[in-house]
Amino acid sequence: MFGHLYKYLQCDNCGKIYDKNHIHSYCLKDGQPLLAKYCLENPPNKSLLKNRPANMWRFHELLPVEKQENIVSLGEGFTPLLSLTTLALNYNQSQLLLKDESGNPTGSFKARGISMAVSKAKELGIKNMCIPTAGNAGSALSAYCAKSGIEAHIFMPEATPKTFKLDCEIMGAIVINVKGTIADAGKLMQSENDGSWFDVSTLKEPFRLEGKKTMGYEIAEQLNWQLPDVVIYPTGGGTGLIGIWKAFKELKAMGWVKNIPTKMVAVQGSGCNPVIKSFKKGLHYIEPYDNPATTIANGLRVPKPFGDRLVMKTLYESQGTAISVSDKEILDGLKEFAQTEGVFLSPEGAAVWVGYKKLKLQNWIKEDQSVVLLNTGSVYKYVENFSK
Repeated sequence: MFGHLYKYLQCDNCGKIYDKNHIHSYCLKDGQPLLAKYCLENPPNKSLLKNRPANMWRFHELLPVEKQENIVSLGEGFTPLLSLTTLALNYNQSQLLLKDESGNPTGSFKARGISMAVSKAKELGIKNMCIPTAGNAGSALSAYCAKSGIEAHIFMPEATPKTFKLDCEIMGAIVINVKGTIADAGKLMQSENDGSWFDVSTLKEPFRLEGKKTMGYEIAEQLNWQLPDVVIYPTGGGTGLIGIWKAFKELKAMGWVKNIPTKMVAVQGSGCNPVIKSFKKGLHYIEPYDNPATTIANGLRVPKPFGDRLVMKTLYESQGTAISVSDKEILDGLKEFAQTEGVFLSPEGAAVWVGYKKLKLQNWIKEDQSVVLLNTGSVYKYVENFSK
């Protein structure tokens, strides 16, 4: 049965429970994200996965969509986990892997979360959705809304590569260009939303996270249910980082994995690194980053993520860390990776590669550890950034 283990929504901060059958965004009591909770005491047998389609919906019992006919899918998920044999040899790493999300519909990992959010919106009868975006989330929302017949309103910083804007417009979305950052886009969107648009900003609704967590399920399945020692993730809004960790905890609760050795790592750009600054101070929240610099890694330019407490909680619970990289390092990393492994990473993916190298040099990552890097999207939408 689809979604039959889904029980309710709960605020991770105050514990307040919300009815799954009503439309909710975030916790009304303390303004924090809501998490989908499942009955994991009697889990399905993972052997059921053997004959299922190779997409994220293979884990449907552990997802919040409760009727199969409400699924809005373009084939998202089950992306490859590539073995980086040459780089592993060059950097003396026992196991170095790349989870490559670039082959998803609309070219990024955002397809997972948006597919889930739009599917649940359809199930709940929502007709209009809106989002502030640095690019990929807007592309995804435009596509999945087009597929489902829901109207999409996209608020996009002017500095976003034009390919993303074209992507949204050609799908029939209403696109508004905004001066400033994604935070400014979010503010304008809030001022123009009369309440008739359902806001799918990062972690201001519960379901994008549930799509993103399937990356964690897939990593576990692709590694024969042995979790890696380190997962390195490019962190803007932080949903993917939080989602993978949520997946690992759910897998352990079901007994699908025996333990969680994984340390989660957040990578940000040096011109906008609020997670790193807060981590160094030992804070459990993230202080806003003033005047963030423009960067070729558009997805990392988030001055303050809404789910800041969940980002920090993930890093602390996993005994992970946070590290920043410069645009020059990203460009150098892109070239090295491409010329060694034949993979043209997105700028955010290249930031992850540079983060790995720095942590290896610091001996934070040990030679005998297994490491999974995340390439979150296709580089080809960013071509404009390389010609500036």
